[in-house]
Amino acid sequence: MRSVPLRTHWLLLTVLITTLSAALLLQGYTRHMYGQTADGAALSQGSDADVPAVVHGGGPVIDPGSAAGPSTARPSARTIALTFDDGPDPRWTPQILDVLRRHNVHATFFVVGTQVADNPGLARRILAEGNQIGIHTFTHTDLGSAAPWRRSLELREAQLALAGATGRTSSLLRPPYSSSADALTDTDWQAVQQAGREGYLTVLTTLDSEDWQRPGVEKILANATPHGADGQVLLMHDAGGDRSQTVAALDQLLPRLQAAGYRFATVGDAVGLPNPVKAAGASDRWQGEALIAAMTAGDWALGILDWLLYAAGAVSVLRAVAVLVAARRHKRLRGRSWGPPVTEPVSVIVPAYNEVAGIEPAVRSLLASDHPVEVIVVDDGSTDGTADLVESLNLPGVRVIRQENAGKPVALNTGIAAARSELLVMVDGDTVFEPDAVRMLVQPFADRRIGAVSGNAKVVNRGGLLGRWQHIEYVVGFNLDRRLFDLAECMPTVPGAVGAFRRSALLRVGGVGMSTLAEDTDLTMALCRAGWRVVYEERAKAWTEAPASLGALWRQRYRWCYGTLQAMWKHRGALVQGGQAGKLGRRGLGYLLMFQVLLPLLSPVVDVFALYGLAFLDPVRVIGVWLAFLVVQLAMAGYAFRLDRERLGPLWSLPLQQFVYRQLMYLVVIQSVFTAVAGSRLRWQRMQRYGSLQVPR
Repeated sequence: MRSVPLRTHWLLLTVLITTLSAALLLQGYTRHMYGQTADGAALSQGSDADVPAVVHGGGPVIDPGSAAGPSTARPSARTIALTFDDGPDPRWTPQILDVLRRHNVHATFFVVGTQVADNPGLARRILAEGNQIGIHTFTHTDLGSAAPWRRSLELREAQLALAGATGRTSSLLRPPYSSSADALTDTDWQAVQQAGREGYLTVLTTLDSEDWQRPGVEKILANATPHGADGQVLLMHDAGGDRSQTVAALDQLLPRLQAAGYRFATVGDAVGLPNPVKAAGASDRWQGEALIAAMTAGDWALGILDWLLYAAGAVSVLRAVAVLVAARRHKRLRGRSWGPPVTEPVSVIVPAYNEVAGIEPAVRSLLASDHPVEVIVVDDGSTDGTADLVESLNLPGVRVIRQENAGKPVALNTGIAAARSELLVMVDGDTVFEPDAVRMLVQPFADRRIGAVSGNAKVVNRGGLLGRWQHIEYVVGFNLDRRLFDLAECMPTVPGAVGAFRRSALLRVGGVGMSTLAEDTDLTMALCRAGWRVVYEERAKAWTEAPASLGALWRQRYRWCYGTLQAMWKHRGALVQGGQAGKLGRRGLGYLLMFQVLLPLLSPVVDVFALYGLAFLDPVRVIGVWLAFLVVQLAMAGYAFRLDRERLGPLWSLPLQQFVYRQLMYLVVIQSVFTAVAGSRLRWQRMQRYGSLQVPR
């Protein structure tokens, strides 16, 4: 196999994650930075020493940047500039527009940019029916308390949303939470001045219906009725909650004030302004359309993510329950005898390539078995003197076969051909067996239906965080899954570190295949498809070295994952077969696809969404959900450790595993999937040995 370095898949992943993050940032800003306080609610007050007297005592329409200094304007006598804030709203804005049209009245709607993006058709209808439109910022934020950069952002994005939806721009602005001119504070005045420099006229109010409080139709009518002949800018709302009282009051207010001699007009007409609503430039229209499209796409993406994450969470919880129930049942069943004790000799095959660091303890542990064994060490062209070392030990019952380097599958097939026994145990050269491991491993062969047995591989080098994390994964992930696979009769893998086979079964499937990098998984699936049952014997314990660095761990898991994908694809035909093959296909392959491929592929999204939740949602709730899943993991881990009679001490590192180890594992899956989809071939990579092999006390 040739190694083809891939770079485009990491670039693609980076682009996807960046795009998703940008979409979530936009969605979070537009949906969760939205000011929810009603416009009429009193905000914190401050000094007004910097507000010019001409503004404090002037009209509600303010031009802060005229050549002669700040100026204001009022509606003419007995003229009411009817204004509505916070829309457009898909429920209430159409009803208000219907009332206005019925009474032949035009009004000014100060719209929120995000609402325009959600309801572009309503924004177009407002203008089409002769009404005027102004902006009310993009997310209904308090401009007075916002930083200058955010003020500009709020105004610009609101203007782009309006341009994208209607093809128009407006120079009218009503700051959220504003009221009359005499209520301006110094910070409010700074916001008004900045808006003026950016081309906006600020429109405040003189008459507040206080409909945002929903005090009842009669109270709204009383508040909205002017006293005297002075012109007014009347504030009402077409969004922000239940506006049924506003609609009902408006339908009575308009004819009542018209009959009293009042004229209703837009703000521009009421104060004699040139039309403040103009055609948007092509650039603004395109940018506005792109903004609306991005917000729509973000909403769709978030909706899909919500469903996916709920589904993933539900499936994960169901898996935890299923695995725990299966482990409990498996524990009870394994208390029963397989049949008459199996006492026949066993041939142990040890494929070895440059295993000088650990081959001696591995071979000696096999010879110390309390079951009769012959040990066949197949040296696959080692260059470090592995074969010479084994021969120099002069151990009885140990044979060394030398061959040119041809790979682990060929070495195993060489050992199978040379074995004298019907029962074979295959063991990696970096593994040591406990004295009763071989005996325990072969007892299930009392059942003639069983073709292979998986043992219980344990990590010997558990020092440091990386060692503890792998120890937890072996006990919790691998071994709990094997118990479930055993009960479901769909075991997909007998690990190379500790597994036993019937020689006749191996010969029937053609021996160990060489078409995948996971020869153990490929072989196990082939046996299942041939009708043999594969079981798990947790009492057969062997100790193996785990990678001691992140780089070594990456290479090992990359090979494992890629090889498993190859084996799954090779044996996909099991999905439509019956019998033992069908159990492997529909149960085993389905489980692997869901929990070892699809969910890991979704994991980066989970992490990005968690950061999104911390930034824009309720962080207490997000942390609570994370803690709940951690509790589930700890419960699973505690039970798995109890089943394997392991000390619970290493579980203190499980929460930390979520921040490094988990990301490494899902990145391995992502790279493996991209490698497989790209059709590239990955060469076999040997793990570094550390010479730490021994049977722990």
